Amino acid sequence: MADTDTSTSLDPGASRASLLQFSPKDVNTLYAHYINKFAYGGIFVPTARDFDMGAEVIVALTLPQRPELFALGGRVAWITPAKAPYGRSQGVGIAFEDDDKSKAVRDAVAGVLGDLLHSGRGTQTF
Repeated sequence: MADTDTSTSLDPGASRASLLQFSPKDVNTLYAHYINKFAYGGIFVPTARDFDMGAEVIVALTLPQRPELFALGGRVAWITPAKAPYGRSQGVGIAFEDDDKSKAVRDAVAGVLGDLLHSGRGTQTF
């Protein structure tokens, strides 16, 4: 569940996307970090790194009960600062893009979470 300071870009003149890694340890952790309120889904990644809203990010994500590594792009759409209330972790919410990779992740998350996805329990963001 660590993040990394690696940046990547195919075009040296283009803005660089930061790479974040997240591997929730179990289904309840995945539920607490998945953001189904974003149009194309998203994930909250705990990190002490500073990000600006809208910053481009690549997330390397593994899911409980799934062997695949998902690597998908997104943008920072939520920031939880250090010492946030209600026991929320410092980090960023990454809104997924409208593409096939994001759809595959949304489908995989729905498969892992099942009915829990719509339980209404509190999460790290909403």
